[in-house]
Amino acid sequence: MRIKTVSKKHRVSTIHVTAAAVFAALVAIVTMISVIPIPATSGYFNLGEALIYSSALLLGPFVGLFAGAGAFIADIPLASVYAPGTLVIKSAEGFLVGYLLKKFNRKIKSLTLCAFSAILIGGCVMVIGYFIYEMFLFGFPYAILGVPFNVVQMLTGLLVAVPVMYTVLRAFPQLGSYF
Repeated sequence: MRIKTVSKKHRVSTIHVTAAAVFAALVAIVTMISVIPIPATSGYFNLGEALIYSSALLLGPFVGLFAGAGAFIADIPLASVYAPGTLVIKSAEGFLVGYLLKKFNRKIKSLTLCAFSAILIGGCVMVIGYFIYEMFLFGFPYAILGVPFNVVQMLTGLLVAVPVMYTVLRAFPQLGSYF
């Protein structure tokens, strides 16, 4: 019996596993210390979004997925009703941003345009995901209240993550080989 090996291109390295764990923890911590409550929705605004995007942009979809799961860890004590949705929504968002950046960068030469596009699409998945989740939990009128706050959170994450990506790439140019 032969065991099929995974090609080098698709391997997840020890560095990626370690980075995924570190970013999940960082997202949880930053989310918990940057909470701005939104009384209208019983949710909250936070800066963890920027770390999810930054990790996905710098280290790819695997790390982005686990960084997104870090928001779930923060939701358990902060807003437990959102925790199950957050696990799925933020993980999908982090994965999608990393995956799309890689795909877009093959066809588009501007890393900035690729990053903005990947974040806008991934962020829309987050906004729509929370809208659907809240609609099932609380109903349409309640769910629609959260949309503007989620859009602002996405745009804030974008405005922080892209400069962070360039700053990290200047400090650690070897990360650029990912692109």
